[in-house]
Amino acid sequence: MQITAGDVWLMVSVALVLLMTPGLAIFYGGMTRAKAALNMIMMSFVSAGIVGVVWVLWGYSMTTGAGLAGLFGNPFAHFGLENLLGSTELIKAAYGATFAMVTVALISGAIADRAKFTSWVVFVPIWVTVVYCPLAFMVWGGGLLSHDGAIGAVFGQVIDFAGGTVVEISAGVAALVLALLLGKRHGFGSDSSHRPHNIPLVMLGAGILWFGWFGFNAGAAATGEQAALIIINTMAAPAAAMIGWIATEKICDGHPTSLGAASGVVAGLVAITPACANISPVAALGLGLVAGVVAALAVGLKFKLGFDDSLDVVGVHLVAGLVGTLALGFIALPVDGHGGGLFYGGGFGQLMAQTAAVLVTIVVSGLGTAVIGLAIRRYLGFRVSHEDEVAGVDVTEHAETAYEFGGLNQSQFNPFGAQLRPHTPAPQRVQPHGPGGSEATAAATAAAPID
Repeated sequence: MQITAGDVWLMVSVALVLLMTPGLAIFYGGMTRAKAALNMIMMSFVSAGIVGVVWVLWGYSMTTGAGLAGLFGNPFAHFGLENLLGSTELIKAAYGATFAMVTVALISGAIADRAKFTSWVVFVPIWVTVVYCPLAFMVWGGGLLSHDGAIGAVFGQVIDFAGGTVVEISAGVAALVLALLLGKRHGFGSDSSHRPHNIPLVMLGAGILWFGWFGFNAGAAATGEQAALIIINTMAAPAAAMIGWIATEKICDGHPTSLGAASGVVAGLVAITPACANISPVAALGLGLVAGVVAALAVGLKFKLGFDDSLDVVGVHLVAGLVGTLALGFIALPVDGHGGGLFYGGGFGQLMAQTAAVLVTIVVSGLGTAVIGLAIRRYLGFRVSHEDEVAGVDVTEHAETAYEFGGLNQSQFNPFGAQLRPHTPAPQRVQPHGPGGSEATAAATAAAPID
């Protein structure tokens, strides 16, 4: 069987999307405290390892095929992928695996600094099996939310080209559920030690994510013309979202921040994900701008509502995912002169289809995550002890530290992370994250060691 140009592009896209999980690890690692950076990075890396195994054994099989009641495919139809040997479908299987890897890794940002690593390792394969694979089948595999599914038959095709529901909303809902189950970090809302410890890492991670996202969105393009539209939209929306975020910071807080710029890029990428192949470039600019502003405002809600979403997974991925998915009901382009969003005279059908997809995703991810999380909390415990949290989960969970400072590090800390001598550097202004009430802004005048 001769390899085609489409196969080559899909293989390149596999590599691009695979890079997104290490990029996310760097992005998240920079946003945590220094004594929790390695743990945060490890949560992304181990997610990739576990999902890679699950995907080969039964995960891919659950996202394709005839399916059960439109909910998930037969996990044994392609078990181990043995019956796909000699087929280029294996490239498609690898591409799907990279999506699942980064999706579950996204969730970890909501429980930074306080989750047991072993409990996370148990959570990952169960969540991918129970939540992610069914949603991927429902949307992309011919299930409930596809054109041939029950909802598609009533409202028409749900548009989710690259994962607004399957990836972004599902991860954002799961993040919110776990943040509520694990509770707030010690000092949440008032402790300046929770500020991001390395903003350059955050910006580097955001750049890697933007780079990989071109494969994430355009990998499944069916034609060159469709790929061209996806590429320009994936460039335009994050650019506008970054401007929207830092402009909102400037208006609300008086200062545009580097952390805000990086977060704005990610918010724009999230919003364009479901819409990348179905809106015009001008609409992509507008969508990105709105997503950047709304997500910037949303990150402060955790303080008003009282939940500790450590790295703003809910504010960025859930909120921007909702914006991008629902916006298609208004700005989706007509196909061959038919359909489209409200702004193109397409009626309410597309908006109803998008809304139905959002509701199904929230229910599946919310209930699935709650059951898994409650079971793990009861039988294994999901949160580290207060003492381990204060000492830092890098040392207590991994017996490692992200940074070594020679004799300085050894004189201040014992090998198990207990602080022996206080360290009080000069006061620094805390880096704000999000306008009007972020954790960093709340502690902006506090002086504390970088820990």
